[in-house]
Amino acid sequence: GQRDEEEVHHSLETFTLYLSEPLSKERVEGFSDGVYAIVATLLILDICEDNVPDPREVEKFHVSLLEALSEYGPNYLAYFGSFVTIGLLWFVHHSLFLYVTKATRLMGLLNILSLAFIGGLPLAYQLTSEFAEKSHNEIEAIQVSCVITFFASIFQFAIWTTALLHERETLHPFARYGGKEHAFMFAKLSLYPCVSLGAFFLTCLLSEFSTAIFHLMQIVIPFAFLALRIFVRISLTVVKSVMSLSRRKVVLLEEEEACLSPTEALS
Repeated sequence: GQRDEEEVHHSLETFTLYLSEPLSKERVEGFSDGVYAIVATLLILDICEDNVPDPREVEKFHVSLLEALSEYGPNYLAYFGSFVTIGLLWFVHHSLFLYVTKATRLMGLLNILSLAFIGGLPLAYQLTSEFAEKSHNEIEAIQVSCVITFFASIFQFAIWTTALLHERETLHPFARYGGKEHAFMFAKLSLYPCVSLGAFFLTCLLSEFSTAIFHLMQIVIPFAFLALRIFVRISLTVVKSVMSLSRRKVVLLEEEEACLSPTEALS
């Protein structure tokens, strides 16, 4: 009874200590950059393989090259959307590890899980470009792509959350609670999970517009990253000004009370 509980408690402590052991940050970043580079390369190879019109067919039917390329328009749109997604997720990963001072085994495990879904982005491209428009299979393909994007980004958010638990050891002061970049890091890391999850539920409710919703998500997010910095800066400025005004009021009230107290004492 008690001995078994002590053994279980000891094994849990050992496992917790194992997960919190340090891991080479440089190795984690190098491995991650390699995966991102390979995934981007696979995506480029996919778009170059089956999405080029046959020159003989173009000349035979006197069709211009631009008209022939327009038939592959949805495939090109899916490619650029997927490539932008890979690029922005790499950018978020880079920003995250810019403020990580020490990586742990748990953070490395979460990073591998994120990279596993990053590797699925070429699959998401194939799914969103192969099936017929406005079909049941296309809706399911888009939903699978949303799920892949969600898990690739939510594990990045989990890395930062794990680092916050031991922020003095693992994070630069700028990214800790109350740091200058804390609010922006939170907004940046939560953007892709929120938007991809929202797109998934919108495709369930508005299935007829699922393709438009998915591509709109891929187009809007790059601009959202730019808007986030401005929004967070304005919000923090407003909060700081409100807090400074409230402090001034408290100081003025204390000064008034201090001035009144001698008068009251004399009376």
